[in-house]
Amino acid sequence: MSSMSPSLPPDPFRGFNFLVTLVDSSSLFSFAVTALQSMALAGFSECSGLEMSLDVEEYKEGGNNGKILRFPTRVKWGNLRMKRGLTFANDLWKWHYDFAQGKGKRRDGLVVLQDERHNPAIVWSFSRGLPVKWTGPTFNAVQSQVAFEEIEIAHEGLTTWSLGGAISTALGIG
Repeated sequence: MSSMSPSLPPDPFRGFNFLVTLVDSSSLFSFAVTALQSMALAGFSECSGLEMSLDVEEYKEGGNNGKILRFPTRVKWGNLRMKRGLTFANDLWKWHYDFAQGKGKRRDGLVVLQDERHNPAIVWSFSRGLPVKWTGPTFNAVQSQVAFEEIEIAHEGLTTWSLGGAISTALGIG
């Protein structure tokens, strides 16, 4: 009989434990350090659209009717959609409205998934974010729901990295 106990795989991260930061920056490293140290722009209750897909071109080879060859072409990024309770802060409305007035400025951003101790675990960064849609709350006098606003952000690419204990400690966030 063996005295070794089987090691259990780590629990997956919880989907409710995340932060979002939007900043203007040209240097990714200083951007990441500043953003991770200052953390959240706002308390978003929902974030979706962390996705990418690869377009495929099909080639029908002559004389080979049994298969179609497929080759990767371009990567497409989904729009990020973020939802939060409506407050007196109108920063998301203003960011979108500034573009409608022709004076908007793109933003880079981070979506940070945290572990159980609220330390950053996985980070997705997006570049050159453009607010393409702002949606205000839906009102219904029969229900007692929180009024939400939503912003949809088109961007020019996602990168991701995992933050281990050493990286978190080096950045002063662990």
